[in-house]
Order: sequence, then structure tokens, then C-alpha cells
Amino acid sequence: MRVDLYGLLFETAEVTFYLWSPWRGSALEHRLFDAIKQLPHAKVETAPDELRVALTDGKSVQKAILAVERILKGWQEEASEAGGDRRTWRWLVEADTDAHGYDHAGEKTCLWAFLRLTIERNGTVESEKGFEDIDLNGFGLKLAGNKDE
Repeated sequence: MRVDLYGLLFETAEVTFYLWSPWRGSALEHRLFDAIKQLPHAKVETAPDELRVALTDGKSVQKAILAVERILKGWQEEASEAGGDRRTWRWLVEADTDAHGYDHAGEKTCLWAFLRLTIERNGTVESEKGFEDIDLNGFGLKLAGNKDE
């Protein structure tokens, strides 16, 4: 299937969304994961320390990305309606591979995407403005590499 992640096109067999250590996850991470697991064709898997939703349909993947976007836009609007902090978010995409297409653990290379939130706090003096970056370490997605044939 072809996946469009904000203009980056990937060919993959499966996209998996993760909620790691659910008992430690923030409410926002749980909201993101809950929205995705309710999508059509979502295969929910439970492991001792993580929850996974595997999607093999391109339309479901796009719906999942839009669901994440809607929730995060709502999170941004909460702050602007209160006249307080300015909030932004972005995807961080990473992968590691050797010359043969395997990662550090000897598995086929895949691409990971994580979310980073930024909160800009309004200070009393211009020089006192503070920025805080928060990584949502409990939520992420994996674009699987092609399997060996």
C-alpha cells in the first residue's frame, strides 16, 4: 500500500500504531490511540507492556493520520481559547540501517514516527518567554519495511 505522510510517500505492507507502557501514558496519548483503534480494518493487539493497532489498508492509514491531526489541533485550540500558552506539534521521523537494509537489531529496516509537542509560555518580560518541548514517548507509528521474499 502507498502511504502519504504529509507529502512523503512510502510503499509499505503495514503501518502499526503503538501505545507503549499504557499505564504511564498521558491522557493525550490515550486519546490518540483510542481514536485509531476504532477505525475500520484496525487489528488491535495486546502485549504485556504495549498496545498495537496494525493497519494494512491505505484509506485506514490516512484516516488514522487525520484523526491524530484533529486531536492535536483540538489540543492547540484549548490553549488559544484560554488566551494562554501557544502550542504546536510535529512528527519526528527516524530510522537506522546498515548497507544491507537491516537495523541495529538485525531486523529489516523500518521507519518510525513520533510526536513532539511544543508549549510556548508567555512570560512577563519578553526575555522570559519559555519554550518547552515534550516528546510523546508513549505513542508512535512504524512503517514496516518490505519482507524478504
